[in-house]
Amino acid sequence: MNQVLTQKPHDMLAATLSEEMAAVNTLIRTRMASEHAPRIPEVTAHLVEAGGKRLRPMLTLAAAKLCGYRGDNHVKLAATVEFIHTATLLHDDVVDESGQRRGRPTANLLWDNKSSVLVGDYLFARSFQLMVETGSLRVLDILANASATIAEGEVLQMTAASDLATNEDIYLQVVRGKTAALFSAATQAGGVIADASEAEVQALFDYGDALGIAFQIADDLLDYQGQSSATGKNVGDDFRERKLTLPVIKAVAQATDEERAFWQRTIEKGRQEDGDLEHALSLMGKYNTLGATRDDALGWVAKAQTALTALPDDPIRTMLHDLSDYVVARLN
Repeated sequence: MNQVLTQKPHDMLAATLSEEMAAVNTLIRTRMASEHAPRIPEVTAHLVEAGGKRLRPMLTLAAAKLCGYRGDNHVKLAATVEFIHTATLLHDDVVDESGQRRGRPTANLLWDNKSSVLVGDYLFARSFQLMVETGSLRVLDILANASATIAEGEVLQMTAASDLATNEDIYLQVVRGKTAALFSAATQAGGVIADASEAEVQALFDYGDALGIAFQIADDLLDYQGQSSATGKNVGDDFRERKLTLPVIKAVAQATDEERAFWQRTIEKGRQEDGDLEHALSLMGKYNTLGATRDDALGWVAKAQTALTALPDDPIRTMLHDLSDYVVARLN
């Protein structure tokens, strides 16, 4: 694990794919331009160039290269994936009324909600143009389905986030929608464009799905035990925003009547007072829900790594294996 921490596998993957990622970044800058609406590149550039790891497009490139692809359509697919991701972030920040993203003010704060929503729509449209250019109907089907699943997951989260009836199965359904769907589509599409075998395409989907779930569980855990300087968020933001994530869901499931009343007041009704976050953390500590959540993340990492065994033995496969470890290593 120490090796993973010091070498940062996403940096190793970025170095290995540097030529392709440079092409992706050039394509992104070209396609986010607008002759008639200069606000579009302004808003998009604020988020696209905010220093994100470009993890999802890298997964597309890595999957294609791992399966022996030699063309350039994987670059278009990687840009597509990043556009879909960026569009969802723009929309999410409006829905969540967020003021910070990656340690910087959000687009909706700097401009307005209308600009964020409409620019997100523009990026979705651009993403579908790029999909069509690959000439693969199956890839179009994968990414179109993922886009619908992401929207579905966000709507489900909106209705379930503050409902104490939300259990771990519903949480997993939300996570599969809002996060894992794009991870699995990114890896699966890379295999399809490389004309990989059905077993390899399925393995890539399974890897992306498990990696995305582990990634989101880790993010939700970091909200309660991370550092703002590293996460770009304030500790306890999810609690203040009344989001039922896995650490809280586990605490609610074991709560006494008195504890349940606390969760109803703070999460369902939103009547939060000074000291409530500290009390919430004490209840999570009482039932060790942070530790249990971390164990769940580790379980999904193991599933991701098992899926990789069906893929060609290659340095990229090793990097993908280490990447899944690093998702949880962030929690140490």
